[in-house]
Amino acid sequence: MHETIKSNIHWVGAVDWNARKFHGYRTIYGTTYNSYVIDDEKVALIDAVKKGFENQLFDRLEHAGVENVDYLVVNHIEMDHASGVETVLERFPEARIVTNERGKKGLEDAYGIQRDAQIVDTGDELNLGEKTLTFVRTPMVHWPDSMATYAVEDNVLLPNDAFGLHYASKKRFDDEFTEEEMGRIFYEAAKYYANIVLVYSKQVQGVLNKIEDLGIDIDVIAPSHGIIWRKRIPEILERYKAWSSGDAEDKVTIIYDSMWGHTKEAAMEVAKGIDDREVDYRLYNLENSDWTEVMAEVMLSKGIIVGSPTLNGEIYPEVAGFLTYMKGLEPFDKTAAAFGSYGWSGEAVGKIINIFDELGFDTAGKTKWIFDADEDTMSDLRELGREVADKIKP
Repeated sequence: MHETIKSNIHWVGAVDWNARKFHGYRTIYGTTYNSYVIDDEKVALIDAVKKGFENQLFDRLEHAGVENVDYLVVNHIEMDHASGVETVLERFPEARIVTNERGKKGLEDAYGIQRDAQIVDTGDELNLGEKTLTFVRTPMVHWPDSMATYAVEDNVLLPNDAFGLHYASKKRFDDEFTEEEMGRIFYEAAKYYANIVLVYSKQVQGVLNKIEDLGIDIDVIAPSHGIIWRKRIPEILERYKAWSSGDAEDKVTIIYDSMWGHTKEAAMEVAKGIDDREVDYRLYNLENSDWTEVMAEVMLSKGIIVGSPTLNGEIYPEVAGFLTYMKGLEPFDKTAAAFGSYGWSGEAVGKIINIFDELGFDTAGKTKWIFDADEDTMSDLRELGREVADKIKP
C-alpha cells in the first residue's frame, strides 16, 4: 500500500497502469500520480492526485495511519496533480491550502476552488512540529505556478514535475530496479524531459542553480510521476544539467516520410554516409514512428537530418506535423541537414531549412532531386550524411 520514504514521510499516491497518452504523447508504461504525506504534530499532504484516483490516495493514507490533514500543499495546479484537490478537501474540510499566488489563482480558474490559502514563496517555511517544510518557486518548470517543497530535517525534495517520468510499477524506489531496468528508466526520464520540459531548459538551469545556492542536502528526490530517486540522485541531476545545457551524444537522428519511396531510399543512402564515418545514428520513418520517442532521440543527438518529398508546394504532412511539434519544444545546439525528392517544384527542403534557421541550428547542407535519385544524387546523399557526421564527431 503506502511506502515509507523517511520517518513519518510516506508515498500515498496512485498508479495508473492504463495511461497510454499524456500531454499528447504515448505513455506505453503507464504512469503514477505521486502524493506524499508528512505525519507530524501537524499533517501535510504534498499534492493530490488526478480526479478518479482519489480512492487510492485515501486507502494509502488510511494504511499509513493518517486520519486528518492539516495542510494540503499544492505544488502545481495541472489536472494530473490537482483535479483531485476538491475531493481531498471534501474528505478533509479543515485542511488549509498552501501554495503560491499563481497556484491560488489557478485553483480558482481551473476548479472554482475559492478558499483562503497560505501563500508561500522561495525560502518561506512551514513548521509541522518536529519537521519543517520550505519552498522553492520553479516557475515554467513547467507551468507558471510550479514550485517544489523541501522537507528540511529529512533532506527530501518534492519537486512535482521535475525529475519525473511516466512509468507505472509496483516498485517505488530507483534502488529496487536492476541496472538493465534502470536503462529503460533513464530513457523514459529523457523522453519525459524532451517532450515536456525541454522548452523550459533555461528555467531548469535556474532552478538547479537556485537549489545549489540554497545549500540544501538531498537524500531523496520524490517527484510527482514515476519512481523516487534515492540511490542515483547524482546521475539524474547530471542528466538534467546535460539536457538543460543542450549537451548530447555523438549520434545523428534521421527523420523522414516518403510518398512513393524515393525519399525512403534516400534516407538509407544518408545513413550509409554516416556509417562511413563510424558514427551512431537512428532512423525513423514518421509514417509508423512514435513522435515521443523521435523527440527524445532528437534531444539526445548532436545531429538531425530531415527528409521530405514536396506535396502541393509544402513539406509532406507527417514531416510538417512533427517539425511543428519539435519547433514548439525548441531543441538547441544541433547540426542539421535536409533532403527530399519532388516532382515539379521542390519547396519542401527549403522550408525545412527555414525551420532549422528559426531554431538556430547549424545547417550542414541540403540535397533535393526530381523523382528517383540517380547515381550522382545518391553520392550527394551519402556525402550529406558524412558532412553531418564529421561536424558532430569530437
